[in-house]
Amino acid sequence: MSNVYTHGHHDSVLRSHRWRTAENSAGYLLPLLHPGMHLLDVGCGPGTITMDLADLVGPSGRVTASERTVEALALARAEATRRTTTNLDFHVDDVHALDLPDDTFDVVHAHQVLQHVADPVRALREMRRVCRPGGLVAARDSDYGAFVWHPAVPELDEWLELYVRVARSNDAEPHAGRRLLSWALAAGFTEVTAGSSTWCFADAEDRAWWGGLWADRVVGSDLARQAVDRGFATTDHLARLAAGWRRWAEQDDGWFSLLHGEILAVA
Repeated sequence: MSNVYTHGHHDSVLRSHRWRTAENSAGYLLPLLHPGMHLLDVGCGPGTITMDLADLVGPSGRVTASERTVEALALARAEATRRTTTNLDFHVDDVHALDLPDDTFDVVHAHQVLQHVADPVRALREMRRVCRPGGLVAARDSDYGAFVWHPAVPELDEWLELYVRVARSNDAEPHAGRRLLSWALAAGFTEVTAGSSTWCFADAEDRAWWGGLWADRVVGSDLARQAVDRGFATTDHLARLAAGWRRWAEQDDGWFSLLHGEILAVA
């Protein structure tokens, strides 16, 4: 199965992804990790979380970094080289049908992945299959329908509506955070701990960074191209949304919070 990745790998996307660390994006999992574990990181992206996880399970443990294409995986390879991380393997694969043996990993981790796949239940079944009995499947996904911000900026409401439309045209589920528990149960897990956490951007530096990267993303990334190609927006419309993001970022009382759902499921 294949579906289009809504964001693509534009610089505005990678700026966001490279900000992510195990601490700010996988805190719910960290207390359960220890040296010697074998961990699969599905959809590792540019690898900043992946390298942190490798440090936590190393030096005796190993992490397998997985992505759908050679080009996407090259981003993680570059990060491993930059950080001189060596307890890593790299694997091109599709989470819907992992080309990996049963019962291989102590932990199978996916951050912001299930919202982008065509069949998240099938993906979770595959993650469970390659996890050893008693091991952990960990997933964290944002929930666009639960994003909140202040002050009210009409262009941000339009941005959210457009993003949801584009994502769903890619067979993706942008409100994935609230669905993780139900997907895990449908995949056959019987012992699941579900929770949530947030990112919040509220000071001047954070607003400039967050608003700026989204302003760039709505006009320059694959999201923008898909919106125009599918007749959901015009370039002028996207430019107006970008201006709305920059206007929000300039507000002294600007505040933006992103809810994420999280699950820890015992294989």
